[in-house]
Amino acid sequence: MAMKGVLVAFVMINLSILANCGAPRKAIDVPFWNNYEPSWSSHHIKYLNGGTTAELLLDKSSGTGFQSKRSYLFGHFSMKMKLVGGDSAGVVTAFYLSSTNAEHDEIDFEFLGNRTGQPYILQTNVFTGGKGDREQRIYLWFDPTKDFHSYSVLWNTFQIVIFVDDVPIRVFKNSKDIGVKFPFNQPMKIYSSLWNADDWATRGGLEKTDWSGAPFTASYTSFHIDGCEAVTPQEVQVCNTNGMKWWDQKAFQDLDGPQYRKLQWVRQKFTIYNYCTDRKRYPTLPLECTRDRDL
Repeated sequence: MAMKGVLVAFVMINLSILANCGAPRKAIDVPFWNNYEPSWSSHHIKYLNGGTTAELLLDKSSGTGFQSKRSYLFGHFSMKMKLVGGDSAGVVTAFYLSSTNAEHDEIDFEFLGNRTGQPYILQTNVFTGGKGDREQRIYLWFDPTKDFHSYSVLWNTFQIVIFVDDVPIRVFKNSKDIGVKFPFNQPMKIYSSLWNADDWATRGGLEKTDWSGAPFTASYTSFHIDGCEAVTPQEVQVCNTNGMKWWDQKAFQDLDGPQYRKLQWVRQKFTIYNYCTDRKRYPTLPLECTRDRDL
């Protein structure tokens, strides 16, 4: 009986591992200065608790931003954010990965502020070879101004997955075999910024920023980076071919069943725009949409 109990426990543990096999490794809380540095208007960034928290400030004179110290090709990148509260119409808070070449690759989180009482809109986009136009917009299932929540990107040679907390809200599969470019050879830095975009951000620019509420503050913590550093062509080659990192393994080549069910939950309950279903804009379904199972 004792041996039977051990075997049952072993099976249960391994079933549990399999059920969560596609979840990224737990993010590690590290201070701002470990991985990041200001990129513009550094005097509009405040550091609290020894740099474990950073506050970005926006007023009429300027917004601000920061960037990673190094560039990466594949990995898991996340940070916890608490967005501008109150009347945030016209204000955009961004967290994104981007390469620097003309035909650049980019993976975007853009949080579009709104009038008091109206929900934030989270817009995501993926650029490959300089081509974007892959916008998706959702409402979040919580108030992102009240507490810190985790926003993260898992990027490998097989897929890009965008997570809010542990929920995948978007997947972009490697579909090079059907003619869709995929970011696999351009290292990216990680950026974040807070700025005034009232010419387009809220109701297409109809709602303007109310500066009586300034300075607007977005807070950040847990500046986690677990990526393959790549600057030189040799490092790019190593990152692209080693296959030894945890994110290269089979468990992370696709979403698992529970993750796809979470993605469908987001699509059904919270999605307000998806380029894959915009037949006016795309009379022919973009090639990647069916493979991404993101309709």
